[in-house]
Amino acid sequence: MPVLRFVAKRLAGTVVILLAVGLLVFSLLTLSPGSVVDTLLGDQQPTPEAVRAIEARYHLDDPFIVQYGHWLTDALGGDLGVSMQSGEPVTRTISAQLPLTLQLAGCALILVCVFGVTIGVAAGVRSGGKLDRTASAGAIVGMSIPGFAVGILLIHVFGVQLGWFPVYGAGDSGFADRLSHLVLPAVALAVNLVALLMRQSRAAVLHVMEQDYITFARARGLNRRRIMVRYALRNTALPVVTAAGLLLIVAISGAALVESVFSLPGVGQLMVQSVNAKDMPVVQGVTICVAALVVVVNLLVDVLALVIDPRTRLSPSGRT
Repeated sequence: MPVLRFVAKRLAGTVVILLAVGLLVFSLLTLSPGSVVDTLLGDQQPTPEAVRAIEARYHLDDPFIVQYGHWLTDALGGDLGVSMQSGEPVTRTISAQLPLTLQLAGCALILVCVFGVTIGVAAGVRSGGKLDRTASAGAIVGMSIPGFAVGILLIHVFGVQLGWFPVYGAGDSGFADRLSHLVLPAVALAVNLVALLMRQSRAAVLHVMEQDYITFARARGLNRRRIMVRYALRNTALPVVTAAGLLLIVAISGAALVESVFSLPGVGQLMVQSVNAKDMPVVQGVTICVAALVVVVNLLVDVLALVIDPRTRLSPSGRT
């Protein structure tokens, strides 16, 4: 089947991408300034015995390609190593903090889809009107404000002044408590993305409304609602779904600053702490996990595109 062949090809390409990402990150961390030995020793006296023990444990005295070979062999077996900071397995550390980042990105994506698509479509339908001008101006403002600045503003207004939402941590008293802790971070993360999806949705609607089949439908006397539901929205779904998938990737990879502002113990904050501490196993593990998520989301978006628009199942030559 065409879809199965497409998925198989993409999965094969995924392996190549992850290997390339792993090699690139390993190379950059190896070339970065600072010494892993000094980081691990901290304030301790760097005795020759201690230095040799650390180099032997982490293969630091081996050539670069040998070090990468050790890491790659373990990674293919599901072992991403041990954190140099905590001594915990990297897989356990990431699995403990990844769900929170995914929950934050999921909440942000819901806000993005609800407000970005709704306002964008409405602005596109009423092009040139008051709503369109207001939405366009709001989109420019939304894309201009950094997420961490929005987060600080939300903390001051809704956390400190009004006291409506908690501003610190992730909550540990059930679903409602977790959701209340994620509201402000999700809004801070979603502001830029709402603006982007709003403009994408508006442009898609404007493009569709200029097509001949819309003009023909109007000439047939079809009412405005039927034209929008049956013709316009159906044909704008493909670019909107593609944009939403890409924005989910941006939300996952861009959560680090927002997590730092709200002290959320997610993967983004873990990455920042690990980079500062030069904790190479954790940095490599987080990077590989995020790269895998990016590839999976891209694959899902492409599969949805095949389902939404069967024309995309054909190659330029006309063959599946």
